[in-house]
Amino acid sequence: MKDFEQRLERLEFISTQMKEQGLSLSESLSLFEEGMDLLKGLEKELESIEQKVQILVSSSEEDSPVFEPFNKEDE
Repeated sequence: MKDFEQRLERLEFISTQMKEQGLSLSESLSLFEEGMDLLKGLEKELESIEQKVQILVSSSEEDSPVFEPFNKEDE
């Protein structure tokens, strides 16, 4: 499948399209379904990436590693 960035861009495009008026119910539903599929895949991939980062951080510490979960508010 497409890489993460391309799927995220597609999700953003879908969001923009759905905010615009003039879409039929069928078009809106189709875009919504595609967006939900993209969202689920992106969330799953982010969880996997977070786990890998936690493992790398833990294995790079010399003494006792300290687990620090990723916090989006710290960005």
